[in-house]
Amino acid sequence: MSQPDNSTDVSSTVSSTVSAVPASGKPAVILTGDRPTGPLHLGHYVGSLRSRVGYQHDYKQFIMLADSQALTDNMDDIDKVRRNVVEVALDYLAVGIDPAKSTILIQSQIPELAELTFYYLNMVTVARLERNPTVKAEIVLRGFERDIPAGFLTYPASQAADISAFKASIVPVGDDQIPMIEQTNEIVRRFNRIANRDILVECKALVPEIGRLPGIDGKAKMSKSLGNTINLGASADEITAAVKKVYTDPLHLRVQDPGHLEGNVAFIYLDAFDPDKAALEEMKAHYVRGGLGDSIVKKRLEAVLQELLGPIRARREEFAKDKGQVMQMLKEGTARAREVAAKTADEVKAALGLNYF
Repeated sequence: MSQPDNSTDVSSTVSSTVSAVPASGKPAVILTGDRPTGPLHLGHYVGSLRSRVGYQHDYKQFIMLADSQALTDNMDDIDKVRRNVVEVALDYLAVGIDPAKSTILIQSQIPELAELTFYYLNMVTVARLERNPTVKAEIVLRGFERDIPAGFLTYPASQAADISAFKASIVPVGDDQIPMIEQTNEIVRRFNRIANRDILVECKALVPEIGRLPGIDGKAKMSKSLGNTINLGASADEITAAVKKVYTDPLHLRVQDPGHLEGNVAFIYLDAFDPDKAALEEMKAHYVRGGLGDSIVKKRLEAVLQELLGPIRARREEFAKDKGQVMQMLKEGTARAREVAAKTADEVKAALGLNYF
């Protein structure tokens, strides 16, 4: 059996734009999704959700509620994962993701994904998993040290199974997730060599132009676990309270003092969400030369966020009136997705000589 190819061609893995219709003539396949560990927030919206709304018109898009993966570091609170499956689905619907155009699925309900993960684990070493920069960073963030759940350490193989099961050629991710895509392609290439034909498909990471949003505290990325978010379903009062806490320029002590834009969360958010770019540029210039208070900047930010999130909140509340219908939508999407994953699993088993009957 050949050894894994650990060489990395980053340029072949990352793309800022991709063709909706590749040479095959069929729509390109996208796989994306979220861990259902809490409500989605503005960071998710700017990083992925609003792009998914656009992708669903041109691509074949699968959106995964990665509940199995969420359990790798939430086994002490399994109810949190279960209850947030529907909550995250409500966020999807509220921002405009259409289940008739995007297939929304629950990871744990497709056993073929776990089966593929098992096979792929034989194609990667523990040492290679431990070298994955994304895994290393997440281990430090969670304080695991050497007490690493095995499922967490082997997540790159699970992600490779998720991506390859649907033969996705495009995976929208933040730049911190690029090593995961690289490792997926290593596994795909090794399997195809074993099979002596291209059964699985290599993928590209599609990195959004706007990177991760910082939290309202300015100290880290916007994160559910850090409590520095503005949720998509936030009430008007919650938005007002959050904007008051938004980090600006600590050196901007007096209105007449020149202000700084770098690291100023209020302006980072305005860059991401304010539709009036010309007026925003004028505000930035005024702030930099002095004479503009932070309260005026925050007032503009609050107005922008209220206008953005008000309709999303209203749609979310409407969908939440019938959670049974939401679950039915998830059941139907998962069934469609399982048909695709099962076909890939059959091809993989046949290539491995496991088609006995």
